[in-house]
Amino acid sequence: MTGFKNFLLRGNLVELAVAFIMALAFASVVTATVALIMDLIGKVGGTPNFSTYAPHGIHVGAWLTAVISFIIIAAVVYFLIVLPYTKAKARFFPAADEPGIPEDIAILTEIRDLLAARQV
Repeated sequence: MTGFKNFLLRGNLVELAVAFIMALAFASVVTATVALIMDLIGKVGGTPNFSTYAPHGIHVGAWLTAVISFIIIAAVVYFLIVLPYTKAKARFFPAADEPGIPEDIAILTEIRDLLAARQV
């Protein structure tokens, strides 16, 4: 049981599980938003489904519908998730400005100074 407990509590397993569950729940919101936007496109262009579109006998309609849906999904995810998350993270958890020298560079500088002092 100890190994199983360590497996469950190791790393970010719980955070990953929560993220997965939240992503599944949010998928329906994204799908509904895409359907809404496709319906609006349908009002303007006549049909929200381009599956039957085949200029010169080349069936590109399904591909065109998939590309438009992908672009809409990407826009929805960016503007409804990524952008607000980034702004909230910057507001509530500002990045700590540490202009200091990294530890490995500081050690190398110290070694260089000791070697230079030794040669004098």
